[in-house]
Amino acid sequence: MRKSDYLLKRTLQAIITIFIAITFNFILFRALPGSVVSNLSRVPNATPALKEALTKEFGLNHSLWSQYGSYLVQLAHFNLGVSYQNSRPVTDNLISDLANTIPMVTLGTLISIVLGVLTGAIAAWRRGTHLENWSVAPALAFYAMPAQWLGMMFIVLFSAYLPTGGMEDNFLINPTPLQHIEDLLRHMILPSLTLGLVLYGQYTLIVRSSMLETLSEDYILTAKAAGFSKPRILTRYAFRNAMLPVVSVVALSLGFIVGGAILVETVFNWPGIGLAVYEAVLYRDYPMLQGAFLILTVSVIFFNLVADLLYLRLDPRIS
Repeated sequence: MRKSDYLLKRTLQAIITIFIAITFNFILFRALPGSVVSNLSRVPNATPALKEALTKEFGLNHSLWSQYGSYLVQLAHFNLGVSYQNSRPVTDNLISDLANTIPMVTLGTLISIVLGVLTGAIAAWRRGTHLENWSVAPALAFYAMPAQWLGMMFIVLFSAYLPTGGMEDNFLINPTPLQHIEDLLRHMILPSLTLGLVLYGQYTLIVRSSMLETLSEDYILTAKAAGFSKPRILTRYAFRNAMLPVVSVVALSLGFIVGGAILVETVFNWPGIGLAVYEAVLYRDYPMLQGAFLILTVSVIFFNLVADLLYLRLDPRIS
C-alpha cells in the first residue's frame, strides 16, 4: 500500500467516524429522561408560561428531525449552540474550560508516561527479580484504584500542605505573573498527581510486554553475542522498537484526557471541561454535553490518526 493511499484511507475513516459519533451524541442525550424545562418543576416561580417560553427559546418544541438538521447546520458554522445553564455560547464555555483542563491533564499525562515507561523498561530488563516485582506491583495497585478515591485520600493526607480545591487562591490580591504561575502550579499538583498515578500502570504493563517481546528477537541476541553492553542494547535497539505499541496507547489516552478527567476535576473542584460535563449532566444541559462529547470524540479520532501517521513514519513495514 502506498503512503498516500494509506493516509487517504485513514482520513476518510476518521471523517466518517466523526459523523457517526455526532449522530449518536444527538440521539443519546435526547433519549435521557427529563430536560432543562422539566427540571423547573422544582422551582416555585416556574409558571407554565415560563416553561413554554423556554421550550420555544431552546427549540425543544420542534421535532427531533428538525432539531437534528438545525444542529448539523450550526455545526457547519462552528456553532455548538447556547448553554441551558448560563445562556452563554457553548463554544465560549468549552474554550475557557479546555484552557483550564489542558495544563492540568498535560502534567498528569507526562507523569504517567515517564513513570510507566521507566518502570516497564526496568521490569522487562530485570524480569524474574525482586526489582521487577517492586516495579510492577505499585503500578498495578495504582491502576486498580478509583481516581476519585485516590483524590480524596490525597485531600485527607495533604490538605494541610497543598491546595485541594479550585485553581487559584482568591485571597491572593493583585499577584505578579510569577506569583500567579506559582499559585496555579500549587493547585495543580494534587489533581495532576492523582491522574498520573492512576494512568501510569497501563504504560508499565504495555512497555514491559513490548520490551519482553523485543528482547527475545534475534537481533537482540546477535547484539549480545557481539559483546555490546547491556545499556546500549536496551536504549539503542530494544527500547526504540518496543515503543511502537506505546505510541497508540499514548495517542488514545491523550484523546480521552482532552475530554477532561471528570472524576478528578469533580473531586478537586478544578474548573475544567470534566467538571463542566458533570454540571451539564445535573442540569440536563444538552448543548454543553453534545459539545463536550464532540470535543472528546474529535480528540480521540484526531490523536488516533496522529498515531497512524507516526506508525507510517516509524514502522517501514506499513509502506
